Amino acid sequence: MQGFVSVVNGFLWNNFLIYALLGTGIYYTIRLGIPQISKVGPGFKQVFGGIFKRDEKADADGMTSFQALATAVAAQVGTGNLAGVATAIAAGGPGAVFWMWISAIFGMATNFGEAVLAQKYADRVGDEVTGGPAYYLSKGVRSKFLAGFFAVTIILALGFVGNMVQSNSISTAMNTAFGINKLIGGIITAILVGLILIGGMKRIASFTELVVPFMAVLYIIGSIIILIRNGANIIPAFKSIFVGAFTTQAAVGGALGVTVKEAVRFGIARGLFSNEAGMGSTPHAHAVAKVAHPTLQGMAAMVGVIVDTLVICTVTALVNLVTGANLTGLTGIEMTQEAFRLGLGEIGLGFIAVSLFFFAFTTIIGWYFFGEANIKFLFGIKAVPIYRWIVLGFIVLGSFLKVDLVWDLADMFNGLMVIPNLIGLLILAPQAAEMLRDYDMNYLGKEK
Repeated sequence: MQGFVSVVNGFLWNNFLIYALLGTGIYYTIRLGIPQISKVGPGFKQVFGGIFKRDEKADADGMTSFQALATAVAAQVGTGNLAGVATAIAAGGPGAVFWMWISAIFGMATNFGEAVLAQKYADRVGDEVTGGPAYYLSKGVRSKFLAGFFAVTIILALGFVGNMVQSNSISTAMNTAFGINKLIGGIITAILVGLILIGGMKRIASFTELVVPFMAVLYIIGSIIILIRNGANIIPAFKSIFVGAFTTQAAVGGALGVTVKEAVRFGIARGLFSNEAGMGSTPHAHAVAKVAHPTLQGMAAMVGVIVDTLVICTVTALVNLVTGANLTGLTGIEMTQEAFRLGLGEIGLGFIAVSLFFFAFTTIIGWYFFGEANIKFLFGIKAVPIYRWIVLGFIVLGSFLKVDLVWDLADMFNGLMVIPNLIGLLILAPQAAEMLRDYDMNYLGKEK
């Protein structure tokens, strides 16, 4: 079983999906007329322009544009922002960061298209609005097979197996930093998650709009303090990023060095895995936003990629580079932990543990919500309570059960769910472009 899963993952992630995801981003960039430039300003206005207005409230069956983005970012910003960036630097050198930026820029266009299509094909199940790739595959592409395949794989990938991974990250971090027993950490996590989930979409929206900005700002402030303390190393860090993006670099502790190909591969992979552009996850949040035109939420979706990759992943990379943690031979979360220890002292380890808790916890909430939309698609509203209890069980189980096969299965199902979503995006690209044209011709300049 382990060998089969490894072979599938090797094909999906090393030889196919990276190119397919990046290619889709390039295609959408061209097809939509480079929305990363023309629509990013209005996107920030759409997200932040009304969050302090009293009338900017979601109905009980949906979310505001900001709440939808916060829920999407809750899922996008996770342990990968801490561990994945460090892994990319260790494997691809500092130059990987440049290619991470490139993948994010093209991923913005993909996320734009996903959100617009999710808005267009949003549906109502029971008293709540819902939507996502299963809905635009079913109603837009008119393929029940692709829709069903996507729904099953994302429930397994994120709702069940993926949340085991996040729970394990939380329990491990709390155990390392504060000595809390992993099982107890898992039970506490499940209780806290359950208190949020039992309130339905409204409580999820209220939670994400409050906690996600807090956790992002907290992490960014901690990172900026380290960058200020190591200000003399900032310019050399940027130089290493740009030089390493196009030239072979010396390897730490080895003689072979890091090639440009490796910098490109690991940088693009890290960016795409982090912001989830094209993977079909974040459209579930954007589908339920109450906006006057689908294009408005498409613009908001691009802001999520900026926050996730161009801001949070970038400050993580810079902290690792300016502190020299990338030269220690460590990789993954250990490298980032060492970077914050070097930058903040021993308090840095606690800071990372707290950050990791918030990142992983909010990811659990976001991934649960994405899975729930597909439970509704497959089985209807009555199956949601059963799904909720199963997820809580997996959270407890994942806190102490560290099995390599579980991690590999998460990667495999993540890869499988991308395939039908990309097919849908390519087929429905003309409709996304038409929605954008309709906005420019009939709505632009008429916003209240």
